Amino acid sequence: MKTATLSSPNVSHLVTTVPIPDARPVSRFADYVALTKPRISVLVLFTVGAGVLFAAGPEVSLLVLFNAVFGTALVASGASALNQWLEQHTDSRMRRTQNRPLPTGRLTPLEVFVFGVALGVIGTAYLALTLPSPLAAAVAALTFVLYVAVYTPLKRVTTLNTLVGAVPGALPPVIGWCAVRGQIDPEAVALFVILFLWQVPHFLAIAWMYREEYARAGLHMLPGVDPDGRITAMQMRLYCLALMAGALMPVFLGSGGVIYVVGSLALGWYFLRPTLGFYRDRSTASARRVLRASLVYLPGLLLVLLLDRSVYALLGK
Repeated sequence: MKTATLSSPNVSHLVTTVPIPDARPVSRFADYVALTKPRISVLVLFTVGAGVLFAAGPEVSLLVLFNAVFGTALVASGASALNQWLEQHTDSRMRRTQNRPLPTGRLTPLEVFVFGVALGVIGTAYLALTLPSPLAAAVAALTFVLYVAVYTPLKRVTTLNTLVGAVPGALPPVIGWCAVRGQIDPEAVALFVILFLWQVPHFLAIAWMYREEYARAGLHMLPGVDPDGRITAMQMRLYCLALMAGALMPVFLGSGGVIYVVGSLALGWYFLRPTLGFYRDRSTASARRVLRASLVYLPGLLLVLLLDRSVYALLGK
């Protein structure tokens, strides 16, 4: 426990000691868990599971579902650790990341590097050995390489890193699909498109909220070169509109019915509204509303698609 001393210049003889909680995690285990970015991983694994369920339908194998999710969890955790290994210096310049294990020195770069590589290799091998088709492992390996070796370095080079990073970010449901089907079908492409388009307004909202910190750390994000936010707001709105259209792809492929159409359009409007609000009021509060809407939209859309397919399966259609 640390303490801070607060004193008044007019009454220097009065000193108050206020306890400040120590930000250090309680154990090395907690530090290693922090390297895996568990909050982000939860959403990634949800999309993997959704890919499995969409591909398998009512005949889903719980063993395949578990193996796909568990193996991808290892790969994603390794990628997150290596992301922090590559960004340890930039993380130390941002308040939101400066308490991570590497900037604080609680873990060494070698420890984090070995941990990240080991998880990535073990996770890929696990997928290859436990799933019917090796394609899921190949897509997971591609996701790992794109995220660590392409997207992460590009953050220090160009604002286009958001679009590049959206590619590995959109591949997890494809991993789930390939775990069942062993091939990339048009439905898997539709899931990829939805995830890709969703990520742009989602990440632009985050980049606007932390634009000053990103700039201080030397990371190239669109809000950093768009001080009045007009371009950022326009891209949020355009990608949301594209997402509303792209989300209807399952309908044209015959894997989405009336329930999905209604739910998709309703959720699309729910996501679009705060982006329109951000265009009028380009504030941190408006960006946060976009972020919150994005976190409701994606799981909501996947759940509606699952519900739609379940209802039609029960009706024998």
